[in-house]
Amino acid sequence: MSSSSKLSKHEVEALISGLDEGDVSDVTTLEGASDKQIRDFKFGSDDLSLLGDYYALRVINERFARFSRTVFQPMLRYQPRVTAINPTVKTFEDYTFASESFMSLTLARIEFLRGSLMMVISPDLISKLTNAYYGGNTLISKSAKRSDFTSTEDRIIEIITDGLIEALELAWADLIKLELSEVTREENMQFVSFVDDLEQVICCAFEIQLPGSPPASFDVIYPLQTLKPIAAQLRSRMQSDSVDNLSWTDRLQKAVFSVPLNCTARLTTVESKMASVLKFKNDDIVPIQINGPLNFVVEEREFFEAELGDVGGTVAVSLLKPSKTADKK
Repeated sequence: MSSSSKLSKHEVEALISGLDEGDVSDVTTLEGASDKQIRDFKFGSDDLSLLGDYYALRVINERFARFSRTVFQPMLRYQPRVTAINPTVKTFEDYTFASESFMSLTLARIEFLRGSLMMVISPDLISKLTNAYYGGNTLISKSAKRSDFTSTEDRIIEIITDGLIEALELAWADLIKLELSEVTREENMQFVSFVDDLEQVICCAFEIQLPGSPPASFDVIYPLQTLKPIAAQLRSRMQSDSVDNLSWTDRLQKAVFSVPLNCTARLTTVESKMASVLKFKNDDIVPIQINGPLNFVVEEREFFEAELGDVGGTVAVSLLKPSKTADKK
């Protein structure tokens, strides 16, 4: 038997075959074994102790789920709901055994950690996105088994994976600067060169809600060894909370401060009768009087009292004090 704590796919198949043929008894008595030597083992349970409390990774996944909505929006013509599922740890062999053989597999290198990750998208989701992108809807039945994508679907995969890589970099940005570079794309899980079968991987699953059809999913797979160098940062709950809050407030502040405003230096206001206004024509001269300071107006609101002048030969205004109207508001 393999040294792994779990049975491999081949070992499970051999055990089932032995039970069916009667070569292996379903009840085995261990003579001379004490209760202390025997412990219960629940098949299918993941050893989450290897992952630990990677709180920051869950926060990153939630951010990535939010950012990824904009990736799917141009194709679906609405912003879908994307939900992050709690990460799990399992061997890569277990993951491939539970997955379909034909999938969209994108391998990307993580430069900072000198490791890699893999994005896994089901062919059904690719078909629905392709159909929606060209004016259809997502109400299509599950496609028959096949072994390759069409050239149109390849283009959709390229758009989706490029967008998801950018969203993933943005989701990680507040913890570490993660630069991802695409290495290769594959379509068969059996032939992908990612990690050894018995190596532990962190599986981050995401569900996307599609109208009128069951939720579709896509996965981001990290080798456990790739994230171990930053395990302390990923376990830091206080750091993750503060980073997330600061990131949100900083982004909000940056967005607000980037809003363009119309600013006007109003010299004076002229009152004229309707009859005179209707007679205005080109080259008419309207006399004005400038008494006192100018009004510096921001978005039709008097903001400051100002004085007209010049700086280096350029006409300018000097802000003197907040206007009385601004003080009242």
